[in-house]
Amino acid sequence: MSKIAWITDSTCGLPEEFIKKNNIHVIPLHVIVNGISYEENVDLTIDEFYKKLEEHGEGASTSQPSYGQFIRLYEQLKEKYDYGIAIHASSELTGTYQSSVNAAKQTGFHVEVIDSKIGAYALGQMIKRGLNLQRIGKGFKEIVETIRTLPEKAEMFLLPSSLNQLKRSGRVSTTQAVFASLLNIHVILGFDDGKVILEERIRSKKRAKRRMFERIEQAVEKYDLKEMSVMHAGVLETAQQWKKEIEQFHKQLKVKVESLVPVAGVHTGYGTMAIAWLPK
Repeated sequence: MSKIAWITDSTCGLPEEFIKKNNIHVIPLHVIVNGISYEENVDLTIDEFYKKLEEHGEGASTSQPSYGQFIRLYEQLKEKYDYGIAIHASSELTGTYQSSVNAAKQTGFHVEVIDSKIGAYALGQMIKRGLNLQRIGKGFKEIVETIRTLPEKAEMFLLPSSLNQLKRSGRVSTTQAVFASLLNIHVILGFDDGKVILEERIRSKKRAKRRMFERIEQAVEKYDLKEMSVMHAGVLETAQQWKKEIEQFHKQLKVKVESLVPVAGVHTGYGTMAIAWLPK
């Protein structure tokens, strides 16, 4: 049986224990807070990161991994593995995917590089499903073909706590942010073919939360959904309350509470809430 190396980046949202157990190779992105650059999930824990973001969120930014990191990794892996499968955050949001593609070509390592067109929980689920296929004896080609069908099925919606960080990261204009603040408007963000889009503008936070819950209800009915994730940018108690309320409405639904990956938190701001799923 072919030996397959699994590669991803730090937007995958997978627990460190799972990563080590399955020998997944993770290339970290960088978050820059208060003028200091940190490798995501390496230099700071997620909890430490969100404490810093709460205090120094203004001006926070992100940067992709260096091309050299991919070159070094693929040079090492091609000596030990027959193939690689790399699944990365949306190529519309970061150059990580393209760096991975180019490094695979330059090193001559046969890596199938897949654009998840999303990130966080749904990206992690794609890796988990690929690993499950490998465990039951599926071949490299079939695993890749199956994973390539998953990005179009994944869904994720974000409810930023305010538009300030979105304004600073260029996701909304200054005029839009000021106008929304004056009218107490909240936005729900989604993904469309890898791009972050403005799904809805809603006049109160209470209504915005209700709309997020309606999105879950629609997914449950459409996909017979069994599992999903509630993600939070540093506000665990809020996420746990959401989980409790969702499971009261949908008894068959397993709700996982996770921290929103730091790179996403930088752009949407401390206090952001998100929901995501990858239907079977």
